[in-house]
Amino acid sequence: MALSSIALCSRALLKIGAASIASFDEGTAEAEIAANLYPSSRDALLSAHPWSFATGQARLATLVAEPVADFDYAFQLPADFLRALSAGVGARGRGIPYRIAERRLHADSDEVVLTYIFRPAETEFPPFFDQALIARLAAEFCIPLTESTSRAEALTRLAENEFRRAKSIDAQQDSPVQFEDFTLIDVRL
Repeated sequence: MALSSIALCSRALLKIGAASIASFDEGTAEAEIAANLYPSSRDALLSAHPWSFATGQARLATLVAEPVADFDYAFQLPADFLRALSAGVGARGRGIPYRIAERRLHADSDEVVLTYIFRPAETEFPPFFDQALIARLAAEFCIPLTESTSRAEALTRLAENEFRRAKSIDAQQDSPVQFEDFTLIDVRL
């Protein structure tokens, strides 16, 4: 079942013994804390790993303004961009040097295909990510709502375990990485 941002926050609140919320605007302490901590916690967890469900590719639009130094071209990053994984040319999403500066990608190529982490809709999160995010939110919400540092530490450990479990599940949805352009392999051929 796909969960909304409110449902994710409500489940995290229930884990710490707080009241669930129906809206971020309802005026309770729980709603205010959830509204303020949820977006950054979600984006931090999405950015922390190259999740298969949040990885995309895009051909970037060239900007008129050139970089000041080091690279010849500047490109506009996608609106949902969170983190770059690699950049390439043509039909490849990797292989060229680049730098992210001032919310732009700088490269020496006149065209760029960016492989990146984006922010999907909450309803697109798989169940294993939902559980990791709920655990992370519970740890984040704990101190402001309960003022219990020992409980927050325990929830942080639980969140780290859920994060590792989610990464493991996500990694099983891809082909194993193979060595490419490795000189010792080339010598043996």
